[in-house]
Amino acid sequence: MEYDPGLRFDEVPESRLDEALDLAYLAFHEKREEERYRHQRRLLLGCERVGAYDGDALVGLAAAFRFDLSVPGGDLPCAGVSFVCVAPTHRRRGALSGMLGELHRRSAENGRAVSALWASEDVIYGRFGYGTATRGTTIEIDSRTPLRLRIDPDEGPLRLVDPAEAPALIGPYYERTRAERPGRIARTEAWWREEWLPEKDPDEEEAGPPRVVVLGEPITGYALYRVKDLGEDRRPEVRLDDLEADTPAGAAALWRYLASIDLTDKVRAWNRPADDPLLLFAADRDRVRVTATAPELRLRLLDPGAALRARSWAAPVDLVLDVRDGHLPGNAGRHRLAASPDGCSYTPAEGPADLALDVRDLASCYLGDTRAADLLRAGLLTEHTPGAAAALDAALRTESLPHTADDF
Repeated sequence: MEYDPGLRFDEVPESRLDEALDLAYLAFHEKREEERYRHQRRLLLGCERVGAYDGDALVGLAAAFRFDLSVPGGDLPCAGVSFVCVAPTHRRRGALSGMLGELHRRSAENGRAVSALWASEDVIYGRFGYGTATRGTTIEIDSRTPLRLRIDPDEGPLRLVDPAEAPALIGPYYERTRAERPGRIARTEAWWREEWLPEKDPDEEEAGPPRVVVLGEPITGYALYRVKDLGEDRRPEVRLDDLEADTPAGAAALWRYLASIDLTDKVRAWNRPADDPLLLFAADRDRVRVTATAPELRLRLLDPGAALRARSWAAPVDLVLDVRDGHLPGNAGRHRLAASPDGCSYTPAEGPADLALDVRDLASCYLGDTRAADLLRAGLLTEHTPGAAAALDAALRTESLPHTADDF
């Protein structure tokens, strides 16, 4: 889309952060609440910020957190896109295209080969090259009776810890285990305190204060949860926000603990990996139900070559990919992907392509969420060489499905 020539795209300075947040509240129809406003201002202060300007008026905002994202076999600097909004007076004038283009350019210049966002509007962000890279499931446990399991839980000690002490205690454990699953972001101490452990949940007034239970000494697992009031004549529910464990037995111990909290009838985990072991070791699946599965993190390959070289490969593959990229045309064209467990190269190529696909679909495959074979069956990928999609899938295979617990 061409931009309105009356618009320009430039940095949003700190002096205009209040104006930027007011614009976001206008666009999202939200009411300004001072505590949340201060929190979001602190977040925005740490972001890369691009605005759309009509003269001197700020009419659009797009920001990006500076994250490290776990990818198969490693870590990759990532731009976490958020706070995207356009004033209602300036819709359909290219403001979003201009801001994302400028944000992508700055992110790539700063060494971020990928960008990511949370959004429900695939129809909007798909055209900018964002593909679904992780999915999450909502799991509900009927805890009116004891949780029955097919394995023996770890009988190591469980203890509640002060949320104020939790970042120093569970932060290093999370960082140590983060690389085991693609799609996880590195959490700073400030991120732990402000996003995971605030005394009051800004999105659910009915939720109580954070509770942190850890397993073992040294720690071999933890769960972070809140107890949510469901109103008169209903018992509260346990809302699980995060759970990690070194072993299935450790996870079983934590789930058993959550399902046995007195005076509650349900455990609700709104965002768990689609391959959560609970779904296999729960003995009674009538009481452990998946109630929803939804796309979560959308990923964009700003520099496909750098992104592909940064990850590990499960099997050798040698293919010519014909990639379409309408938003960043420098990424488009034919490239030879030659990868193995020993490394990867991605170089311009001539001659016929083995596979043709859009950059958003390459992004969906990148962390291991989507199979090329499924894209082929859906008509979203063209296979010029029989077996090429299966070869790419074998090379991209990961031990665990990608998952992102952090909503930004």
